[in-house]
Amino acid sequence: MKAVLFGGKGGPEIIALRELPDPAPARGEVLVRVRAAALNRADVLQRRGLYPPPPGTREDVPGLELAGEVQAVGEGVTAWKPGDRVMCITAGEAQAELCLVHERMLLRIPDGLSFEEAAALPEAGVTSHDALFTIGGLRPGWPVLVHAVGSGVSTMAVQIAKAAGATVIGTSRTAEKLERAKALGLDHGILVGREEPRFADEVKKLTGRRGCPVILDFVGGAYAAENLAALATGGRIVVIGTMGGAKPTVDLSLLMRARGSIVGTVLRPRPLEEKIAATQAFGREVLPLVARGVVKPVIDAVFPAEQVREAHVRMDRNESFGKLVLRF
Repeated sequence: MKAVLFGGKGGPEIIALRELPDPAPARGEVLVRVRAAALNRADVLQRRGLYPPPPGTREDVPGLELAGEVQAVGEGVTAWKPGDRVMCITAGEAQAELCLVHERMLLRIPDGLSFEEAAALPEAGVTSHDALFTIGGLRPGWPVLVHAVGSGVSTMAVQIAKAAGATVIGTSRTAEKLERAKALGLDHGILVGREEPRFADEVKKLTGRRGCPVILDFVGGAYAAENLAALATGGRIVVIGTMGGAKPTVDLSLLMRARGSIVGTVLRPRPLEEKIAATQAFGREVLPLVARGVVKPVIDAVFPAEQVREAHVRMDRNESFGKLVLRF
C-alpha cells in the first residue's frame, strides 16, 4: 500500500509517499480501503516531533481520521461487510491506502456524502460534540463562545451548537473567516488583534453582561485571561488546543468569583472505550443532522495524496477555512 511517511522530524520537506506492507485485520478489526483522509493540526505537531502517537501506533505514518470502504473483516466482526462505506477517527496511520480500525469505531457514511466530505467529519465532529455537550454541558438557548472559527473543529462546533439552539459567538483574527462562519450559523463575530487579543467586553455586551457558560478554546495561553473575564457564573472553559501557548498568566480570583472551571480535553490518547462512546454519541446525535443537510462538512481544499507536502504548507500558514483533505 501507499502511505504518507515522515522521514524524521521537521518541516514539510521530510514528508513522502512510500510503499509499505499491507496490514491484515485481527479479531474485532476491520481493514478499510482509505479513499480520503483529512489533515489535522496534530499531524503537523507529530511531524515536528511535538505530539507522538499512543503506544502501538507508528510515529512515521500520520492521520487521525479517514473515509473509505470496508475491504476485509477480522474474526468475530458481524456489523460490517466488504463494500460498506465507513468513516472514523483513529489513533494514527490513517493517511494510507489501507488502515486497520476497531469495528466499534466505525460510522456509516450518510448517503449522498462523498468520501472527501466524509473524511472531513469524524475528528472535527466527535471533538466538537464531545466538548460542547459531554464536557461543556451546553443547553439550548445558551450562548457559547467558539474561538478560531476558521479551524476544522470550530466550523463543525458552530454548526452543531446552532442546531442545538445555542447563540453562537465566534472569534477570529481574520474578518473574512468571521464572515464565512456566518453562513454556518455564527450569530456574532468578534475580530481579535494579534498582539493584544481582546474580546471579553464584547462578549459581555452581547450576553447582557452575563458572559458565556461554555467557551471552546483552541488558542490557550494568549486567550486565558480574556476567557476568564468572558465566563458566565458557573461556566466552563473547555481547552482543546494551545496554538497561542500552553502557559498562561491568569487571575484565579476571576475563576473563583465566577465559580467556573477550566477543563482540558483531547481524544487521541483516551482509552478505546471512551473513544467508542464519544464516536457513537456523535453518530446518534449529529449524523442524522448531516444526513438532512443541517450540519455540513466544511472543506477548504482537497489534495491528491501525492501533494501532501503542499497540504502541510497550507496548514502551516494558517490560511485554511475548514478542513484540508487528502485523496487516496
